[in-house]
Amino acid sequence: MITTQRPLRIGIIVGEISGDALGAKLIPALRERFGSRPIEFFGIAGPAMEQAGLSSVFPLEDIAVMGIVPVIKRLPSLLRRIRETAAAMIAFQPDLLLIIDSPDFTHRVAKQVRRVLPNLPVVDYVSPSVWAWRPGRAKAMQGYIDHVLAILPFEPEAHRRLGGPLCSYVGHPLIERLDVLRPSAVDEAQRKEQPPCVLVLPGSRRSEIQRLMPIFGETIQLVSERYGHNLEFVLPVVDHVRPMVEAAIEHWSIKPKLVFGEVEKFTAFRRAKAALAASGTVTLELALAQVPMAVGYRVGAIEGQIRHFIHVSSIVLANLIIGENVIPERIQADCNPEQLAADLLPLLTDTVQRQKQLNGFDRLAHSMAIGASNPSQKAADIIAELLAIGH
Repeated sequence: MITTQRPLRIGIIVGEISGDALGAKLIPALRERFGSRPIEFFGIAGPAMEQAGLSSVFPLEDIAVMGIVPVIKRLPSLLRRIRETAAAMIAFQPDLLLIIDSPDFTHRVAKQVRRVLPNLPVVDYVSPSVWAWRPGRAKAMQGYIDHVLAILPFEPEAHRRLGGPLCSYVGHPLIERLDVLRPSAVDEAQRKEQPPCVLVLPGSRRSEIQRLMPIFGETIQLVSERYGHNLEFVLPVVDHVRPMVEAAIEHWSIKPKLVFGEVEKFTAFRRAKAALAASGTVTLELALAQVPMAVGYRVGAIEGQIRHFIHVSSIVLANLIIGENVIPERIQADCNPEQLAADLLPLLTDTVQRQKQLNGFDRLAHSMAIGASNPSQKAADIIAELLAIGH
């Protein structure tokens, strides 16, 4: 047990903004969990974690790279940053190392640190997708990870099956947002009004906007023609792709209403009848908001080859949690206006397809629930147990 009052030293390494958001919530939860015990945080952080009190070795932007081709282009500098991060963490001599998501960066750092500090407890917050591809990573993680904090409820069983480290489901960050996602009685009434509100969600990355906007534009035109009545299309936009989205809809025959900011986005979610969406976390947001959806996705030629190595029945997270492909998904060549329109149109009225998704969303919400606690508190409890055992 830890008995002295020297500061605890906790190293935290993230690789992108989503990890920074998780870390920023976890830092105060750890401070609360350890009470008066002082804690020193050190590692790689974004602005949210720095504001919460972590000193970052270098700016997060130096390593926050998405996609295979961009990573390859910046590989030498990324490898240098991995070495620098590992050296700085070893010099810090932490009591525990926490790595958050971004496994191509964070896991490489953890391996290097663990080789020099073999008794250091290492926790991985957000499991790599070992259940989808490269399943051998789970067993390999045994060599440098002591505990995985999973944000998807099926992941502990996946690690057990694949021979991975001990894994606990601590809850997905979205379950803390149910108050803004779930429709009220007033919202439910609006969903039944005419014209129906249909969300258009082509993604938040530039590559997604480039590939999906033309397809989604044609899709909503087909749906509007075949529905035979007025429809209200709403497209939530994030700031960094706003110019691209605005330029793209100039060529659309049916122009959706653009909404900006999280408040307007979730207001639209709560009153939406259905959605046309890119695959990604947004499918979980829609499922928790009880919005039936049609899903499409396209990637580049190189990334497209990865699908041959994927070992799951769906790329839609909501389907994986439900355990059944209740949400139709169209990938690569199948992601075309004709098929997407055929998937979306039945969701606008009281059909078997719509009810099947709504029933699945009830099962999803039950699977993701963690009771009165929140993910950061559950994660802090597990970290505290590891520190007690390690000392």
